[in-house]
Amino acid sequence: MKVIIPVAGVGTRLKPHTLTQPKPLLQIGGKTIIDYLLEPITGLKPDEVVFVIGYKGDMIKDYVRRNYEFKATFVPQDKLLGLGYALHIALNALTESPVLILLGDTVVEGDLKKFVTAGDYTLGLHPVEDPQRFGIAEINRDTVVSLEEKPKEPKGNLALIGLYYFSESGLLKRELRQLVDSGKKTRGEIQLTDALAGMLKRKIKFTPFEVDKWFDCGKKETMLATNRHFLEKMPEPTPIKGTSLEPPVYISEEARIENSVIGPNVSIAAGTRVRNCIISDAIIGKDARLENLILEKSIVGNDAAVKGEKKVLNIGDSTQISG
Repeated sequence: MKVIIPVAGVGTRLKPHTLTQPKPLLQIGGKTIIDYLLEPITGLKPDEVVFVIGYKGDMIKDYVRRNYEFKATFVPQDKLLGLGYALHIALNALTESPVLILLGDTVVEGDLKKFVTAGDYTLGLHPVEDPQRFGIAEINRDTVVSLEEKPKEPKGNLALIGLYYFSESGLLKRELRQLVDSGKKTRGEIQLTDALAGMLKRKIKFTPFEVDKWFDCGKKETMLATNRHFLEKMPEPTPIKGTSLEPPVYISEEARIENSVIGPNVSIAAGTRVRNCIISDAIIGKDARLENLILEKSIVGNDAAVKGEKKVLNIGDSTQISG
């Protein structure tokens, strides 16, 4: 089996953090987003993992090669024409085989081994409150009967969440090629959902697989919510003299905390220094410097330096603020 992970996007909704690094390398709960994708995949022992890269792709390539041992291939995406186009490029680089597809900006908690054995063609689904924002699957008696991208009048609320399995990739490859060759777009992009709908018309039976826990890391608010979830799984933190820790928190062993109150729901990465601060519900990047702050509901980027009073921040790498 081969795995495809598209990670070419710019991450516009997460600026300023994505001005200096690609979205999959942002941190939540003490790990990068891409770690939450790749660690479960290693248990499947894939023959190859194909990354579709674009924006700051060299940073992703370097991170994967330094931290993982599976065979990794990096395919550049020349045009940002949508998920369907990204997968078209990836499939053209592969011979036909079983394929697992995961999107690079979502995190799914679940049994991937169970997912890839659920059926020959399986779609990961999750109920959402705003189905107009997603590709939506209509289900009848445990069978997918229709698929539509961002419907104005949804026929349900089960969203395609970026998790797909194909026992063979040939038909998907042909459907995507037809979309690309025809220039057909939905909402300005070549959509994977349209290719899946084409397969459905060819009588391919899709197995719906409802995923209990799915996390969208596409904007500040959802990043913080995902951080809170994964921190709940953290062990009790090691006490720090002169500092009060209110779990759940993650503090890197390479961070230094002095005379502060940390938590709940705080992640602090390696190299960061915190002094005289009260911090809650926050993600603090690497090598940051925080002093004399009351900080909440915030994301602070790598190498940022912040001094002052009570703040709510969403600042990128290497920023300096003094209050």
